[in-house]
Amino acid sequence: MPTGRAVLLLRRLSTGDNRLKNINLNHHTSKESLFINPVCLNRYLSFSKRFSSFGQTHLLPPQLTRSISDSVIKMASGNTDSNQAANPKHTNRLITEKSPYLLQHAHNPVDWYPWCQEAIDKAKEENKLIFLSVGYSTCHWCHVMEKESFENEDVAKVMNEHFINIKVDREERPDLDRVYMLFIMATQGGGGWPMSVFLTPDLRPVTGGTYFPPEDRWGRPGFKTILLSLAKKWKDNQAQFLEASSNIIDALENISKVDVGNTSIPGEVTWNKCVRRYMTSFEPEFGGFGTAPKFPQASILNFLFHFYARDKNNAEGKKCLEMCLHTLTKIAKGGIHDHVSSGFARYSVDNDWHVPHFEKMLYDQAQLMVAYTDAYLATKNEFFAEVVRDIVKYVNRDLRHELGGYYSAEDADSYPTFGALQKREGAFCVWEYNELESLLGHKTIGALSYLEIFCDYFSVEENGNISPDSDPHEELTNKNVLIVYGSKEETMSKFGLTLDQFNEVISDCINILYEERLKRPRPHLDTKILCSWNGLILAGLSQAGQGLGEKSFVEDAIKTAQFVKEHLFDRNTNTLLHSCYKSDDGNIVQTNQPIQGFLDDYAFLIKGLLDLYEASLDLNWLNWARELQMKQNELFWDDQNGGYFTCSTEDNTVVLRLKEDQDGAEPSGNSVSCHNLLRLAAYADKSAMSQGGELEKGMAKKILMAFSKRLNDTPTALPEMMSALMFYNDSPTQVLIAGGCSDPRTLELVRVVRSRLLPGRVLAVADPATDSPAGMSDILLARVRSAGDVPTAYVCRRYACSLPVTDSKQLGDLLDE
Repeated sequence: MPTGRAVLLLRRLSTGDNRLKNINLNHHTSKESLFINPVCLNRYLSFSKRFSSFGQTHLLPPQLTRSISDSVIKMASGNTDSNQAANPKHTNRLITEKSPYLLQHAHNPVDWYPWCQEAIDKAKEENKLIFLSVGYSTCHWCHVMEKESFENEDVAKVMNEHFINIKVDREERPDLDRVYMLFIMATQGGGGWPMSVFLTPDLRPVTGGTYFPPEDRWGRPGFKTILLSLAKKWKDNQAQFLEASSNIIDALENISKVDVGNTSIPGEVTWNKCVRRYMTSFEPEFGGFGTAPKFPQASILNFLFHFYARDKNNAEGKKCLEMCLHTLTKIAKGGIHDHVSSGFARYSVDNDWHVPHFEKMLYDQAQLMVAYTDAYLATKNEFFAEVVRDIVKYVNRDLRHELGGYYSAEDADSYPTFGALQKREGAFCVWEYNELESLLGHKTIGALSYLEIFCDYFSVEENGNISPDSDPHEELTNKNVLIVYGSKEETMSKFGLTLDQFNEVISDCINILYEERLKRPRPHLDTKILCSWNGLILAGLSQAGQGLGEKSFVEDAIKTAQFVKEHLFDRNTNTLLHSCYKSDDGNIVQTNQPIQGFLDDYAFLIKGLLDLYEASLDLNWLNWARELQMKQNELFWDDQNGGYFTCSTEDNTVVLRLKEDQDGAEPSGNSVSCHNLLRLAAYADKSAMSQGGELEKGMAKKILMAFSKRLNDTPTALPEMMSALMFYNDSPTQVLIAGGCSDPRTLELVRVVRSRLLPGRVLAVADPATDSPAGMSDILLARVRSAGDVPTAYVCRRYACSLPVTDSKQLGDLLDE
């Protein structure tokens, strides 16, 4: 277990203590330390267990705010948007990269390197500190720091003279991001992006932070001051830097170790404790867990739906369902939901889900697709199904390459008009009342004004509907973010409308506003295609296709899986690649040295393939998932303590191999892998597969044992793994069907299974006409046979199977027991 001494040592080593005081980056007084640093968060960065023993500290975790007074952005000329300078003054090495984030910095006067051996060797040859800047292309505060510091020729001159400067896209290299973010969080008490870290030439961190203003202000040293100070101290006291960095790495290794629990697997007490903590943190008015800023946190919803579905008559289970449905309803009605262009923003800065941070991430769309599908399956309320369709419409229209892969994100910032020099956050999304009046004011239904109906329903105000608390620096003055505080029924009653009339008015208004938006400059689109996030969208489309009975969604999922196999899979080595890119001519391209897949790439894709098998009944996807699982085990498994490392041993520039132990904006690779292994074990049960699934189940058990202390001590840190823990203890519900895949009777049995909320369900179908005996045994169906020519289903729980049924109602009754 990491101790308070180890963490406090790390803080002292980095921030200066006694004789190491001379490398302190921030010379704070106690008053100055109260400054809250503006950053962009991608995962919900909070104190995890490894920081729980810090004790009292004057360092505060960064809080999310919309903006500061001078955060209007004039983008670098290297930005890929249409307003870029035709003849940039500067061009650096990043111009040959494929990452949209790196290309945004390709025309900075800073002599940037990508993360590469050339830069590391140069740092050693010239005996200079490395300045590592980590961010991503849709990060608002990354844009701010670029504008203020990296485009500043005076600052760049200092950087180029005294440092080797490396720029990293955190979405390209999550392994590097996690290592140095661990350091920043341990030493600063919180983290975010841009991440700014100073390294010795052997890549050991010595000090750092997140965003730094260009000049001294707000009680913070300016970036230029920091650069000059560190350069001098490195020159004068290099031995102390090196000693500190060595001790820092030792402390990081200690902190990063997962606390291996005892040899027993946690049980019902643990997941009940998790549920009760969520009940305590649930916000009853607008849903969600905790206070602003509010994130959707799909992993929590997955766990709570699973808990409910285990026993639908359990009082706490019913409360879990209520929390999920209320939260999802409020999110869908909120401003975090783009009511005009569809899709969801990343988080809300307020309690009401009203004012979002406007960027849209693929991983959020994918996971919310699953959450709203589960809500629909639990209630059969068409409201939730419509939200699923809305998300699919958005990702297919705005985030998909024509070959089937999905892009990473859309930016929060955009130019308010064509030809404008400055970008503003939310410019693409917000509305002034006079704009709406000019667009809608002339339209009526009978004697009723479209404008009045629309403004009533979406809470539009003439002077804007954004609270000053959500806009402390008055950047959204007179602006409106559409939000539904009331209901259709309330607006219908107020104006005397029928449901058909109401729907006609709102639909017409949305279409008019959508066409108007198309006339605005679009936000930057990050066209990087990530294997991990495409695995999540593959799972989302597959589950949505099953739950809503939408064949087109499954066809989209198949196209995505085919894209991944073509562009993100190396057939020579049977390994995954982490990323590929859309070129200027629209083709898919790779970097000169493709980035090898990480744990999340394998885990998320395997999950997607298992879902796709159940959605398509094509055994090829299940077989590929098995092959990838074996490769994942080879590359990332920890033979000593169990669980998976986030990266392999192949890249020696990664100074630490970590294990992710928190389900945040994305689930951790270990949590998803635990689910995957249990599902694969169920498919192999009593089959000809080696050990009949015991290997996979044993590995899942070792993951749960490795994280057992974390699950017991901090259960809300790993809701996705908590769901896997219930799956392990309950054993899967196996639904085995023998019958022709094109037979309507078989398809009706399959439909009955797919129409129910059954977390931990394993569905397998064997078609006697197409599946060879070996193929059938591979999916545990060698022991089931159809009743003559009639498709037959078996429901197996705790590895005991029901008598065969051929009637869909009988099957439904069995599943509902």
